[in-house]
Amino acid sequence: MCDYSLHAIASRPAEVGETIITTTFRGTSTRGFASAADPTVAVCLLPGTELAFADNVRYDNRWIWTRTINSRVGKFGKMDPHIPDRHHDAIEFPDGKYVLVTQLVEGQRATVLQLPVTQSIGEREHKPQIIADSRPTVTRLPIG
Repeated sequence: MCDYSLHAIASRPAEVGETIITTTFRGTSTRGFASAADPTVAVCLLPGTELAFADNVRYDNRWIWTRTINSRVGKFGKMDPHIPDRHHDAIEFPDGKYVLVTQLVEGQRATVLQLPVTQSIGEREHKPQIIADSRPTVTRLPIG
């Protein structure tokens, strides 16, 4: 999903294996992910999407300094989705820290490693597994 402030920007879903970059979209103050091939189109991620960054992740908190997370992998998710009209898109890192996507320093490259399963259990094709034949073996003796 793309954050609420990007609804006026052209967007498309992420694809496994593609390279995306952090950018500020024209006409907004919001940062997000865009395709390396077309930086004007927002690439939307579903919660649970796994990313591998080219370098340790850098972010700011709208102050002068930037900070670095000593990690190159993260999982996309949402922070405080129950609070309206604020940024929710975030990256969770293996140490449990979260960084809002809008705080990621521009120009960072990431590869989409894996998308989450979006099909519910009820929609999946159910094939029962036969573990063992539960019927007892009956040996019939000839009559006669």
